[in-house]
Amino acid sequence: MIYRRRTTRKRHQIGPEHRIQRDIMCALRLHRCSVMRANSGTIKTESGSYFKGMENGTPDLIGYRWQDKQIFFVEVKAPKGRIRPDQLAYHQDLMHHHVIHGIARSVDDAFKIVDEGLIGYGYPDIERY
Repeated sequence: MIYRRRTTRKRHQIGPEHRIQRDIMCALRLHRCSVMRANSGTIKTESGSYFKGMENGTPDLIGYRWQDKQIFFVEVKAPKGRIRPDQLAYHQDLMHHHVIHGIARSVDDAFKIVDEGLIGYGYPDIERY
């Protein structure tokens, strides 16, 4: 029996969100910030065991500014990407603690969040949910 892959995307192609994420990471590193990608969910290892990453809803990028060591979180979305309920819950927690975070749909959005120290940039108003 022949099985077909579910996705039509070729293995070497990357989606728009991943491309934006990669560009943001490179730009922030050149912008005197340390930044890393946060893997969330459960991952199966080669040995067959499971590894639990970050909590679901954790923003895609976590970093800090070199100048003042201020931490920031950036959720990367494609131009038409939507926020999931678990991401919205994580956003509410970050709002409660006044942590720099936001949604970036471009490198310029990421610079705005980090440089201006914005809290909750790009997230929808909570009252609507």
